Amino acid sequence: MINVAIDGPVGAGKSSVARECAKRLGIIYVDTGALYRSCALFCVRNNVDISPENEQAVSELLNSKLDLSIKLEDGTQHVIVNGEDVSDEIRTLEISKAASAVSALPSVRAFLLGMQRDIASKNSVIMDGRDIGTVILPNADIKIFITARPEIRAKRRYDELAAKGSDVTLGEVLVEVNRRDFNDMNRKEAPLKQAPDAILLDTSDLDFEQTVSGVTDLIRDLGKI
Repeated sequence: MINVAIDGPVGAGKSSVARECAKRLGIIYVDTGALYRSCALFCVRNNVDISPENEQAVSELLNSKLDLSIKLEDGTQHVIVNGEDVSDEIRTLEISKAASAVSALPSVRAFLLGMQRDIASKNSVIMDGRDIGTVILPNADIKIFITARPEIRAKRRYDELAAKGSDVTLGEVLVEVNRRDFNDMNRKEAPLKQAPDAILLDTSDLDFEQTVSGVTDLIRDLGKI
């Protein structure tokens, strides 16, 4: 069994890369960001303010009314909220903003910690997020920190949103990327940072296939799988 932790800022491509690498290696991919997005979606739907001042209300809502689970189908993760597959609904810019806020709340991170660790303890996984190698899986066999220049990440995120029909501009997405970076790196609870033993990979000048091949080869070499 092997656990691979992939961290990095928003728009670095870590989720797409982790998903494809897991497919090629025949192991499970776990998108932890989708879990935080699902919590954010649930709060938004229930008109609960996501702020540090309102953390108790957020915690009470999630613990008392949210039934969150992951369903894996052919290696693809689906997130289920109270019986509904919300895998598409959580990818909007609105929920992205809300996810940044909800992920900064210690009670929410504690709410999801056990679920993430339990999956990794029972399966070979590639898990991606902001704090996998530093907090969630500090003893992961392989840690990789994927990043890229902000303007590159914004363009990738914009293309993804545009493909889904979102009415946003590249400028708006770049502002959001920079805002997310600042919030993620400066939050008190599990801030975004490269683990000391993580391998840094800048994908600014790499295409998707080059990145996937490089990460897959790296995992095979270091993990001997």
